[in-house]
Amino acid sequence: MAATTLSSRIDQLTARAAELHDERGLNCAQAVACALAPEIGADAEAAYTLSEGFGAGMGGRTQTCGAISGGIMAISQVSSGGSEVSGTTKKQTYQLARELVERFDSKNGSTLCCELKGINCAHGPLRSCAGCIEDAVVLTAQIIDRFTAEH
Repeated sequence: MAATTLSSRIDQLTARAAELHDERGLNCAQAVACALAPEIGADAEAAYTLSEGFGAGMGGRTQTCGAISGGIMAISQVSSGGSEVSGTTKKQTYQLARELVERFDSKNGSTLCCELKGINCAHGPLRSCAGCIEDAVVLTAQIIDRFTAEH
């Protein structure tokens, strides 16, 4: 990982995620995971393929926001000890993932794609896909920065 924090480069990371989504057509999960992949030692192509099914709220079901899923993938890359130490880092990874979900929900009023987009809801949209991607990148970067500083 680079010597500087992710948060110190947040403008570049959010711009990269936006470009991946808006210009290259990646879904929300892919945009977040692929924008962060090179920064956290993950293979960008693996991030692309592994996150593909999480778009549009889990395979188009408009459930959990794909941007959150992409963020959790990045968090897992950083916090998991891998198969060599199977099970020993699961608790910390769950805690970090839960933090992302809770902070995203607090900021946006939901974690569900359908509610964020205002689909079949009494209210209108809560947050655009672009806004969700930006929020997920920013929150994920903050969580990863804190975790790496502590470990």
